[in-house]
Amino acid sequence: MLIETAAKPLVWITGAGGFIGSHLMASAPQFAPGWRVRALGRPQVDLLDFTSLEAAFRQEFPQLIIHCAAISTVADAKADPALARRVNVELTRFLAGLAADCGFVLFSTDLVFDGRQGQYRETDAPNPLHQYGETKAAAEQVVLTNPRHLIVRTSINGGVSRTGNRGFNEQLRQALQMGRGMTLFTDEYRSPIPVMVTIRVLWELLHRQCAGLFHVGGAEKMSRWQIGQSLIRRWPELADRIHEIKPGLAKDFPGPPRALDTSMDISKVQGVVAEPVPGLSAWLEAHPHEPF
Repeated sequence: MLIETAAKPLVWITGAGGFIGSHLMASAPQFAPGWRVRALGRPQVDLLDFTSLEAAFRQEFPQLIIHCAAISTVADAKADPALARRVNVELTRFLAGLAADCGFVLFSTDLVFDGRQGQYRETDAPNPLHQYGETKAAAEQVVLTNPRHLIVRTSINGGVSRTGNRGFNEQLRQALQMGRGMTLFTDEYRSPIPVMVTIRVLWELLHRQCAGLFHVGGAEKMSRWQIGQSLIRRWPELADRIHEIKPGLAKDFPGPPRALDTSMDISKVQGVVAEPVPGLSAWLEAHPHEPF
């Protein structure tokens, strides 16, 4: 996907201020020392100003675009469906078109599935339940038209963010610290993964010049409740607040329909990367002192 040269190839990273994007930027010296990385977004350029975006591309000629920018929550996409389509679909289409002859990576989501099956493979057909999933599924179809391009479809990522509230672990910890408590569903399953594992896998896929669609989630299918129990054991200073975490059923949730099991089969990526992708429980046990 990207050939290293003496001039150091340029990589654009959109959404570099976000959770995954910021970790990509920070990890580049370790995982991609032969490449130059540039954060792309405000204040550098307005990503929705396609004229300025194209001018920047023609001036800099990046050899790879890693596209992390998105309207990335179900609630935000529902609140402004037009903006969600503009950012998630039309911006993706424009960037992928600019990168027609070079590398392009789209970060997508397990929420393109309806959650009725679980352990989804890359060959399973998306069937999203909401606007967010619909826009990401549409973006995937755009990217898949180019056989050189790559899609990383991931699940919920955990870790340390700049704002302290982007990882699923941070959201739970913050709720406990503020005394808000939280209901965690026992019937909603995902493939939780530490963000640094996602980042490591993405860089390796690029080094191996992989293309197409890859599921990159944790190797362990876990309910929201199971995730919470694993994390609480890591925070002994909050043990006296464990009673504030309550089990519940997503099917009884009064909001819009929720995909109950979007866990992913990751055998395809496991067959490519040198170091196996762990499950969340195994990773937590192996990294007892890692901030999480």
